Amino acid sequence: MAVHDPDFLRRAAEARSRITELSPAEVEALRDQGAPLLDLRSAADFAAGHIEGAAQVAFDRLAEEISARVPDRNTPVICYCNAGNRGALAADALQQLGYRRATSIAGGLTAYREAQASRSPEP
Repeated sequence: MAVHDPDFLRRAAEARSRITELSPAEVEALRDQGAPLLDLRSAADFAAGHIEGAAQVAFDRLAEEISARVPDRNTPVICYCNAGNRGALAADALQQLGYRRATSIAGGLTAYREAQASRSPEP
């Protein structure tokens, strides 16, 4: 698990105050409507496992790649990382680029997987 410096965590907290964070159930509802999922983790982390249908985008390339991936700025976009910090920063950055419906998964992939596991029936 990555250890983030206090400044990074402060910026992520500030970003959270400006964006909408989604619960896993809300993520599923938007996915059913065709909202793209952007995984902001490294290519290696993405290869090790991700939410089905997600596209991996390096955080530092997001501004350069978003218009090709999501040309309509009114499209809802769901960002995530492992714990929700980069996802929140990415959603905030996208909003600054005019993507008014950019969101992040509260708690990131970790929370999403935990919610999925708790919904799965036991064998």
